Amino acid sequence: METPRSVDQHRAAADEALLGLGVITVSDTRTPATDRSGGLLREQFSAAGHAINAYAIVPDEPAQIEPLLQSWLDRADLDAIILNGGTGIASRDRTYDVVAALLEKTLPGFGELFRMLSWEQVGAAAMLSRATAGVCRGKFLVSLPGSTNAVRLALEQLLLPELAHLVWEIRR
Repeated sequence: METPRSVDQHRAAADEALLGLGVITVSDTRTPATDRSGGLLREQFSAAGHAINAYAIVPDEPAQIEPLLQSWLDRADLDAIILNGGTGIASRDRTYDVVAALLEKTLPGFGELFRMLSWEQVGAAAMLSRATAGVCRGKFLVSLPGSTNAVRLALEQLLLPELAHLVWEIRR
């Protein structure tokens, strides 16, 4: 009989964890009615059994993003915060800069894997994404592009399969 790999053991230990999540859509134009990416995040995480304990839409203004993140990082009912929008290189895309400044530990592999998977869908344009993830004050923090296709890709290939494991590792 083959000995289980430690990653499989860790995933098994983490699988029972239902998490409290916060979703932030960074956009100058979206409303709750038009926020398809934020809606997809909330729908898919809820379907996986996680609780959406906070949701907000904020403009791509560091002076609005940073205080919201700071207040959510203090919340005991949030294990992870997922942002979507503002990760490109246009002059209005400033979410990455706010998130990167807050991260205490970065997970370079998240952005690398996301861009690798994006390459398969959009080719060289994948390099325009500054998707990032890491740990801040004991919480998993991830910043995704605002495109619904990009959010779906991150959900299906990275977040839904590994989120409980990521949070479990942070808590160890």
